[in-house]
Amino acid sequence: MDSVFNISDFKEYGKNAIQAAVDACEKAGGGAVHVPAGEWRSGPIHLKSNIRLCLEEGSVIRFSHRPEDYLPVVFTRWEGCECYNYSPLIYARDCENISVTGKGTLIGSGESWWSWKKLQQAAAEKLCHAQFNGVPVSKRIFGTEEAALRPSFVQFINCKNILLEGFTITDGPQWTIHPVYCEDVIIRDIDVLTHGPNTDGLNPDSCKNVLIENCAFDTGDDCIAINSGMNEDGWRVNRPCENIEIRNCQMNGGHGGLTIGSAMSGGVRNIHAHNCRIQGTWQGIRLKSMRGRGGYVDNAVFENLEIIQVSEQAIQINMFYEASTVIPKSNSPSDFKNIVVRNISGKSAGTGIEIKGLPEHKLRNISLENIRLSAGNAFFCDNVENLSMKNVEIRPHHRP
Repeated sequence: MDSVFNISDFKEYGKNAIQAAVDACEKAGGGAVHVPAGEWRSGPIHLKSNIRLCLEEGSVIRFSHRPEDYLPVVFTRWEGCECYNYSPLIYARDCENISVTGKGTLIGSGESWWSWKKLQQAAAEKLCHAQFNGVPVSKRIFGTEEAALRPSFVQFINCKNILLEGFTITDGPQWTIHPVYCEDVIIRDIDVLTHGPNTDGLNPDSCKNVLIENCAFDTGDDCIAINSGMNEDGWRVNRPCENIEIRNCQMNGGHGGLTIGSAMSGGVRNIHAHNCRIQGTWQGIRLKSMRGRGGYVDNAVFENLEIIQVSEQAIQINMFYEASTVIPKSNSPSDFKNIVVRNISGKSAGTGIEIKGLPEHKLRNISLENIRLSAGNAFFCDNVENLSMKNVEIRPHHRP
């Protein structure tokens, strides 16, 4: 029988009580760590194999706002590049059979980190060009306030059999839920509420076999963004993000609702997003890349979606992404092909559909079917080979 540990029995460890309970559970061979109702302050939590973190209804974990509490540095991936940086708030590496479940709330104290967005550029350029400059991962050590590279909130790296279910998560330092190199992941019934810079809701990153269902997002950046590494470092690792299903989710606010890229240099394939509602974002469906990313997107299906009141494009496939943290060193194009968008309804978009390939490397095999939208601007398309359209209607929408 699994061991069960209650963090109330570890109060003498203060902000390390949850970690102390996790460590005791690991020594006992695995089991459950229960967080009872009430507010608990915590430093980083490093989960181990065969451990379930169970958040009882009414429980709140408020994570430390002190960067020094997230040292020593750990192996991580920061915006698609491997390095050593501050620990994520909840972290696991090389583990299996781990979960975070229950109707509790995780509070990331992200506002204490968000100003670092304005301070990070020099370190970001150093990291993102590290592979191009021949710097090995072992030498890419950050984790200082001068570098100002913010950690993810929840990051499991190279783990298998993961379940995240039932809780609310708010205001992390940067990307919110960020599985990297993981397999067999279920993310279900989670509310993500976060409004700082680059606070994406969910970033599957070079993962395989991921189910995302019944989640709600209100974010400061993309709601769901599928990635697989950045530029040369993504090519070196060469692990695609594949076999991802997204269903029955709600996106309210943020940048893209359902996004692929732009850090997709290791490739993205076999994506199925369906039966979701997107409202009040910048874009609805957003596929983005730029010269220098390389990589590919192959076999992506978006269907049975409602897209309402997006300020920019309801549907966008764009090879001229303009907001990259660092400009690539090369001009290697990305290969986007076999993309299907069908059974889409919506109203009040800035632009209905925008599809922009590169003149030297066109998009291929794009299918648009049964789409009914209203928008201020209807349709823009350039540099696509084999574009199929059937029952596409974009009505004028005049903004007041």
